[in-house]
Amino acid sequence: MTANVSQKAVGTEEQYSLAKILGIWAIVSLPMVLLTRVVVPALAPHVRMHPGILFWWSTILGMAWQFAVSMWIVYREEGDVRWATIRRRFWLNTPRDPKTGEPRAKLFWWLVPGLLLTAVIQFGLGGYLDAALAWVFSWFTTPPYSDITQLATPEFAGAWWLVGIALVSSVFNYFLGEEFLFRGVLLPKMKGVFGKWDWVANAVLFGLYHIHWAPRILSNIVETLPGNWLSRRFRSNWMEIVLHGVEGILTFVAILAVVLGLM
Repeated sequence: MTANVSQKAVGTEEQYSLAKILGIWAIVSLPMVLLTRVVVPALAPHVRMHPGILFWWSTILGMAWQFAVSMWIVYREEGDVRWATIRRRFWLNTPRDPKTGEPRAKLFWWLVPGLLLTAVIQFGLGGYLDAALAWVFSWFTTPPYSDITQLATPEFAGAWWLVGIALVSSVFNYFLGEEFLFRGVLLPKMKGVFGKWDWVANAVLFGLYHIHWAPRILSNIVETLPGNWLSRRFRSNWMEIVLHGVEGILTFVAILAVVLGLM
């Protein structure tokens, strides 16, 4: 029994089929598309709310749905949703040595090159990738209000409630929603289908999920690769959570600047 528990702890549990992987992806991606591309355009002319805020709330609702789906899957697979179960199932543990499987806190130092590479991709290549995709699929666009920078107007100076929305959005965007679903639920279960390239396949699914923010699909895929590789290699999703979360810090600072009237 001890051996079985140990094996389960390091992630040797049963893998998902391709159909199940794509099914879970669809369950969380299609509602987001419905909310942002159907519901928001339909409601925007009839509600007294800035369309950018309405769009933002719709994405938060979509990410909250991801959290609900993640918890339902854990309960179905594990029989409970205790924190200890979630930590083990979602690889929320100290990075493990790829050779021995032993936890090694010093492996967190890999976050340094990971952060640098992610920054190069996001600030150096991201714009080119987005432009290339927009050129190829010129018809596949999103309305201007989907860009959070559109909120940088005097209208929102002193609107401290925006900070509250940013906090709620960050919790689901960088931990409970997208990370729980894509890195927690899916990544540990994709090796059976994709082998050593499961971290790449996971990044592709994550990018395609961002249909509501097209044409940022390609840049999202590439930006996710460093964190996914670190998470898979060291069997610790704290790696990608940290790298993804840096984006959240930058967004929060920008929102704070808007509220303070600095933008």
